[in-house]
Amino acid sequence: MRALVRDAGLDQMIEIDSAGTGDWHIGEQADERALAVLAEAGFDGTAHRARQFDPRWFLRRELVIALDRSHERTLRSWAASDLERGRVRLLRGFDPTLGARPAPSDLDVLDPYYDGLPTFRIVLDMITSSCAGLLQTVRADLHGRPVRAV
Repeated sequence: MRALVRDAGLDQMIEIDSAGTGDWHIGEQADERALAVLAEAGFDGTAHRARQFDPRWFLRRELVIALDRSHERTLRSWAASDLERGRVRLLRGFDPTLGARPAPSDLDVLDPYYDGLPTFRIVLDMITSSCAGLLQTVRADLHGRPVRAV
């Protein structure tokens, strides 16, 4: 998403963070397989370190993007208001390849951790396609003001 935003010349308008819902990998680098697949696609993920989402961030973020429905439920449970809960969206909900009425299970980004490189590649494709759709949506909502997302 950062690369798409930068390439669109919107990096001064859109702020992007990354965080997970669990605390078990805080401070660790991404999985070696993920780094390999990212490198194959021309991305450098080596600087990324895991951290956990802080519910106070809802006050400073307009969008909170979840990768699957379990993360979505967790994030919404941490929200203090309906406004904050409404900021939580599934990434694949922005994927233009899914069509108008995807099955709920199609909205989950796969967890490739227990699979091999082919699944990591599938996940990267899911995320890349979804991020393109997310950028289109965010761009349409900008109206000259900055957007903060995690």
